[in-house]
Amino acid sequence: MNTNSTFGSRLWALLRKEFAQIGRNRSLIISLIIPPTLQIILFGFALNPTVNRLRLGVVDESRSHPSRDLTSAFTANGTFVVTGAFAGVEPLGTALQRGTLDAGLVIPADYARQRNHKSGPVQAQFLLNAMDANTAGIAASYAGSIAQAFNGSTLDVQSHPRNGPSGLADAHLKAQVNLLYNPGLISAWFVVTGTFGILLILNGSLVATTTMSQEKENGTLEQLLMTPAGTTEIILAKLMPLFLLLMLDVGLVLVVCDLVFHVPVRGSLWLIFLAGALCILTGIGIGTFISTYTKSGLQAKLLSFFVNPPMALLSGATTPVEAMPKWMQPLVNLNPVRHFSLIARGVMIKGVGMDVLYPNFLALLCFAVLLLGVSITRFRKQLA
Repeated sequence: MNTNSTFGSRLWALLRKEFAQIGRNRSLIISLIIPPTLQIILFGFALNPTVNRLRLGVVDESRSHPSRDLTSAFTANGTFVVTGAFAGVEPLGTALQRGTLDAGLVIPADYARQRNHKSGPVQAQFLLNAMDANTAGIAASYAGSIAQAFNGSTLDVQSHPRNGPSGLADAHLKAQVNLLYNPGLISAWFVVTGTFGILLILNGSLVATTTMSQEKENGTLEQLLMTPAGTTEIILAKLMPLFLLLMLDVGLVLVVCDLVFHVPVRGSLWLIFLAGALCILTGIGIGTFISTYTKSGLQAKLLSFFVNPPMALLSGATTPVEAMPKWMQPLVNLNPVRHFSLIARGVMIKGVGMDVLYPNFLALLCFAVLLLGVSITRFRKQLA
């Protein structure tokens, strides 16, 4: 008998058996089709490097036709969208600090007079939240281009002296760009503070999923039920060591941020640890919840892959939310990583406190309580 034909027939039989087995495993087929399809669609929308619809606040102290033309020039191409008018620079700065604005335009009171009667540059101040160095660099470049284009369009009008006095061609706009919070445009500050929350959520989820799944596979849960300990004690004994070990990651990440990336901590470290604790509890809740729907560690890992990457990439932690489609941006607020990244950047880079960040702390608290409560309830039912 030909050895090659025998080998080929055996291989073909084994292949048929494997394909038949895969065909009977509907969960595997679904995991190979649905998650990649959804992920490529979502990531294609979310990971868009284009910067548009940045929230612009305006302080128009001139309140004149030329100042309104300047504001319209900044919003003409959709890069900036005016979301508020402010009476002065101080409330504008507060809005930038709270994160409700991405940029601010300050037009001086004598802007129209300088534009019409003074030779030389006419300055308008442009304030830019530079926490995201990439977005800030692009926005600053946009601001310079807008000012240059505005000057060009104004000079074209001034070359035909129907709309004003002659000699205006020397009065050109100069946009003074001030980069707030990250004047050096260090991109690592934005990336590191964003991935901080991703690491805590993913580590908490993966560790909890792996631990709980191993307990099921090894059959040790049944042995624990034979002890005098109650279900609540068993659950707490499982979760508390994970929480304490993962809290060490918070301190470790802060040390790396300081020594390697030189990220400042301008606010309270206790706020970072508090937010980190809530983030870890949320991750443990996600991992425990996933483990209640799976029977093996492999199934748990597949389901985790379906949950964790979208949570990480659709959070605005590493890419600006403004680059996402408008319909997707409100969904980011349902992501715990989003709220932790806002807290980390607010405390470390901006130096703000609980008075500004309390909505994000409340959101993290709700996520932690809800996910832990649901996962523990389901886990207790499985132990019963």
